[in-house]
Amino acid sequence: MIKENFIKLYENSFRENWDLPCYTDYGENNIYTYGEVAWEIARLHLVFKHCSLRRGDKIAVIGKNNAHWCIAYMATVTYGAIIVPILQDFNPNDVHHIVNHSESVFLFTSDLIWENLEEEKLPGIRGVFSLTDFRCLHQRDGETVQKFLKHLPEEMLKRYPEGFRQEDVQYTTLSNDKVMLLNYTSGTTGFSKGVMLTGNNLAGNVTFGIRTGLLKREDKVLSFLPLAHAYGCAFDFLTATAVGTHVTLLGKVPSPKIIMKAFEEVKPNLIITVPLVIEKIYKNVIQPLINRKGMRWALSIPLLDSQIYAQIRKKLIDALGGRFKEVIIGGAAMNPEVEEFFARIKFPFTIGYGMTECAPLISYAPWNEFIPTSSGKILDIMEARIYKENPNDSLGGGSRYAAKM
Repeated sequence: MIKENFIKLYENSFRENWDLPCYTDYGENNIYTYGEVAWEIARLHLVFKHCSLRRGDKIAVIGKNNAHWCIAYMATVTYGAIIVPILQDFNPNDVHHIVNHSESVFLFTSDLIWENLEEEKLPGIRGVFSLTDFRCLHQRDGETVQKFLKHLPEEMLKRYPEGFRQEDVQYTTLSNDKVMLLNYTSGTTGFSKGVMLTGNNLAGNVTFGIRTGLLKREDKVLSFLPLAHAYGCAFDFLTATAVGTHVTLLGKVPSPKIIMKAFEEVKPNLIITVPLVIEKIYKNVIQPLINRKGMRWALSIPLLDSQIYAQIRKKLIDALGGRFKEVIIGGAAMNPEVEEFFARIKFPFTIGYGMTECAPLISYAPWNEFIPTSSGKILDIMEARIYKENPNDSLGGGSRYAAKM
């Protein structure tokens, strides 16, 4: 069991980082401070309380990465409910299935996605909220969500007559062994399968990120991986929010042109990515450089090649903002040619391994300890168990291996 309570990590962070920037939607002027995020969470908690939401009730969220997506997630888990993130590119039938299968009672979604869903196919949903402005898009017959939202400012004043302050950030006390997240991954056959993750799973990843200094107070990150996936969620969002990092949410398809411009503007201190993004950057930025006339000849000359590689490394680092300490790559196998080239130019990258069931990290090593073609070292917080159908058997047939936080 991880000793740090998952929910209390955020109660402490919102208090301690009150005036620091927390979430920004890329390309827009909105900057939520940690205090403003806590205020938005308090408003949603009043809505949940009005609707008699109970601990363990499920709340689904689907939409592009944005500040309101993060706030909806935080409001859910700090209330004691279970969050159900859904990938925004799932088709309506998959969304209907996941919402119903998870038994979600509330849904936070983008207006566009809601237009393509059919409310009659979501019989368990009591209320639907817009990720644009948290207005109520739909309420089940007999619910009074819309009426309550009209009087929410008065309700906040009644609950916090002196204004919402740092000391008012007090979240539910919930043990780390409770399920806090249902993550529906893209199943290989049939509908997506739900993975139950506890506070212990989530806290294990977050505290590992804190302890190893992946992110620190007042750092900056650019979140462009889908937050509905465990990988981007764990480090671009959960770890970042726990330490006082400023998260800029891209909210767009990370094409090479868009993402390179965003890197240049945000200048992140850590880059979390997947091989596809890095391979596109290699194809669009590196290959045109090394394929120039005479470049291959120059790279064949000892000493000269090292100087050229150093220049390429600097050009690539500058193109990615110039401030990051390393690039962490995961989620799929890396193209061997790209990995070999990055290792040759001594680019600060590392490749880790994980799976949703571990929320997600299993192995990692910092870039200066990373061995090419490996996936780092197994985390010291991992617990490995061997389950044997016959305890008297040696390892082998009839045995199953499981790893968890």
